Amino acid sequence: MARRFRYSTFVAFSLLLSSQAFAASTTVMVAEDGEGGGPMTITLDKTTVPAGQVTFKVHNHAASEEHEMVLVKLKSADQMIAVNAAKHRVDESKLKSLGEVADLKPGKDGQLSVSLTPGSYLLLCNIKGHFEAGMKASFTVTP
Repeated sequence: MARRFRYSTFVAFSLLLSSQAFAASTTVMVAEDGEGGGPMTITLDKTTVPAGQVTFKVHNHAASEEHEMVLVKLKSADQMIAVNAAKHRVDESKLKSLGEVADLKPGKDGQLSVSLTPGSYLLLCNIKGHFEAGMKASFTVTP
C-alpha cells in the first residue's frame, strides 16, 4: 500500500509541475509611434496581466524613427524616473531593467519574453529624447 501511495503522489506531483511548465504565456501587444497613440508614444493592448510568463510583441509603426522598448520593474507605482538632462536619456543602471527590444527599425517587429512577479512596471524607449517626448507606458502585474 505504501508503495502505491508513493507512486500516485509522484504522478500527481509530476502532473502539477508539467502543467505549470506548459502554462500559457500572456501576450501583450506593444505599438510604438502609432495605433491610436500618435507619434512618440508606447501603446499597450493590456496594461494589467497576471504574474507569470509574459511575452511583449513590439511593432514600430514609425515611418523614419528607430525605437526600443525597455522593461523596468519599479519600486512603487509612483516612482519618479530621473533623466540625465545632458544626454536626454534615462540612466538605466539606476533602474531594475528586465530586458529590452533594442534597435527596432521603422516598420519592424521584436519581442521580449520574461517571467514577471506582481508589481508595477514601466515600458520605455530610451533612445535620446524619446522618453522625454513621452515614450513610456505603465504596466501592472497582479498576483
